[in-house]
Amino acid sequence: MTAFTIAEELETVRLEQSGRAMKIVLNRPQTLNAWIPQLGLDLQAALKRCAADDVGAVVISGEGRGFSSGADLGYERAGTSSEVLEGYYHDVILGIRELPKPVIAAVHGAAAGVGCSLALACDLVLMGENAFLLLAFVNIGLVPDGGASLFVPARAGAQRAFEMALLGERIRAPQALEWGLASKVVPDADVAAEAEALVTRLAAGPTQAYGLIKQELNAAIYPTLREQLALEARLQDVAEAGPDHAEGVAAFLEKRAPRFGRTPAT
Repeated sequence: MTAFTIAEELETVRLEQSGRAMKIVLNRPQTLNAWIPQLGLDLQAALKRCAADDVGAVVISGEGRGFSSGADLGYERAGTSSEVLEGYYHDVILGIRELPKPVIAAVHGAAAGVGCSLALACDLVLMGENAFLLLAFVNIGLVPDGGASLFVPARAGAQRAFEMALLGERIRAPQALEWGLASKVVPDADVAAEAEALVTRLAAGPTQAYGLIKQELNAAIYPTLREQLALEARLQDVAEAGPDHAEGVAAFLEKRAPRFGRTPAT
């Protein structure tokens, strides 16, 4: 197999290429690849680069100890949740779904919050045996976003979507495979090599057919993705303004259990 070499380095993302196979590597390892607006912008740029004719398939992975821990709660951002989602996140999720080429998520360690959404937005999800998916939103008084409220029930069914969203518990790789959230589980040490082999195989395949297949499946499975993203953003503004979110973030930063109260109906 041809070695991957660095094709471009952005502020928070690294692109590596081998022939027609491309890797997008989230590169904020000091924060477990937590999302900030710049990461969203860099991912948008990376996906635009992957639309070029010299790319046939893409794998998204994370540098360091995990895939992505979700939004960076220690980052002081400007704007409401909906402004951040619409400005930095949604184009990444839509870019993956609308890219007329296969996109693989190579998950090791944590894929939490919007990191979980990112993984499930991909066509195939390869996981290390000790990796896990986590809809962590409820633990800080928020609601799933990044398309997770559509991707999870579409892949795993309604009951499991409620379980993940309401309980906010880790879904480890073997369970993710059983639920249909993962395509394959391999030993942790083999994730990178397995992902490289798979993206190389797909990059050598019929690119036009892959793009048409994605159009078919998007129409059948995710026809309301844009509407769902808009709904998530609107409801996230409501959740963010409530007392549970403030308590959830304070508890997270103080490394203690949250003491949630009753939230008024909306």
